[in-house]
Amino acid sequence: MTDPTVETTPVPGLLIINLPLHGDNRGWFKENWQREKMIKLGLPDFAPVQNNISFNASRGVTRGLHAEPWDKYVALATGRIFGAWVDLRAGDSFGTVYTHELGPETAIFVPRGVANGYQTLQPDTAYSYLVNEHWSAEARSQYTFLNLADETVGIDWPIPLAECELSEADKAHPPLADVQPMAPKRTVIIGGNGQLGRALAAIMPDAEVTDRSTLDLSDPDSLAKFDWRSYDVVINAAAYTAVDTAETHDGRIAAWEVNVTGVGALAEIAREHRLTLVHVSSDYVFDGLLPTHDETEPPSPLGVYGQTKAAGDQLVAGVPRHYILRTSWVIGDGGNFVATMVRLADAGVEPTVVDDQLGRLTSAAELARAIAHLIDTGAEYGVYNVTSDGEPRSWADLATMIFTARGRPADAVTPVSTEAYAAGKQLAPRPRHSTLDLTKIKSTGFVPVDGDRALAELLTAIDHQG
Repeated sequence: MTDPTVETTPVPGLLIINLPLHGDNRGWFKENWQREKMIKLGLPDFAPVQNNISFNASRGVTRGLHAEPWDKYVALATGRIFGAWVDLRAGDSFGTVYTHELGPETAIFVPRGVANGYQTLQPDTAYSYLVNEHWSAEARSQYTFLNLADETVGIDWPIPLAECELSEADKAHPPLADVQPMAPKRTVIIGGNGQLGRALAAIMPDAEVTDRSTLDLSDPDSLAKFDWRSYDVVINAAAYTAVDTAETHDGRIAAWEVNVTGVGALAEIAREHRLTLVHVSSDYVFDGLLPTHDETEPPSPLGVYGQTKAAGDQLVAGVPRHYILRTSWVIGDGGNFVATMVRLADAGVEPTVVDDQLGRLTSAAELARAIAHLIDTGAEYGVYNVTSDGEPRSWADLATMIFTARGRPADAVTPVSTEAYAAGKQLAPRPRHSTLDLTKIKSTGFVPVDGDRALAELLTAIDHQG
């Protein structure tokens, strides 16, 4: 069998597919849609969920121009059409026109927001199309329309429109000058009130930022009621992070409810709506026995928090379009280790700090920058380690650096072992080595900031706030 071929058009994302017809004395056969072959040729894996057929009994039936809020793949079973497509998406290509005659040997992929219209050139034309959303009256309200006869578009219909069969609705569509462009799908951030959520909002001004009143991972109804159709990326910056409380009965339930059950529901939503799911994980998925952890290391969590994060990672990994960012020791705008040490240093306290847990700080701004980088560059989906770069430090090292930066002597910080620090306390087990290998994220072109520099910048920001 001859394989199909794909051609680009002046409209971004609008693709012509040449379909070989294999004929004999009985008629012909074609592979109308062959996912594996067509994805290799450059068609998006658009995951169709509905097949529609428009049968047109007469020559000259003309329909359109309709820009729909989903992608579609159009092909003919019988007959021929003159097709016209106009880009009605917001952006530089708005108003770009493309026309092409289609028969059974040709198909076209029409991306969301590109208006589609056609005129039948033969009677008994069967126009078939796959779409990746279920049609509904509510969905139709999101269409964008353009008048078939608009002179500024200048479509040269083979049969004059005055001689064609048109619906009254199509005759009433607006000219291009009055069309409101279809906005692109957006990014939604879950957990917008946290350190990472605020950092993401700062660099993604067009994103929808939600808090628990809008999207609550612990509430299935909250997720089910949210209208996901206007989004293509969801960033999960929410999590249960009370590491020590997670070891209690109530904390264990809450941690699993948010980090596993809620994440699982979100993963299912991402699959259903073809969303890219960005999920933030933790060094706590490892037991810390190895000095450095890369993305291929199997999970080996020590405590409940780490177990729930590892379980959530596995659920997200089943989403076709996913980024899992494993990170450690996050600092940012809000309560964190650095802010605590600054407060203690300024208050004259002399703390004891663990010196046998090693890792790297990660500023929330740096983590947000990495997320934006992966999305914007279209990096390969999968798991990425993201922290600051540079030499690993212990918590005691970091505390000492903070104290000296605040004008306190280095010996104001007393280094202690994990066992000594935990004596008499109900603490969750923690990995001794939290250093994450950064080779993979660097291979995408991302350059992590040095950890000592990130700490200095945060201390400067704290000074400015004070």
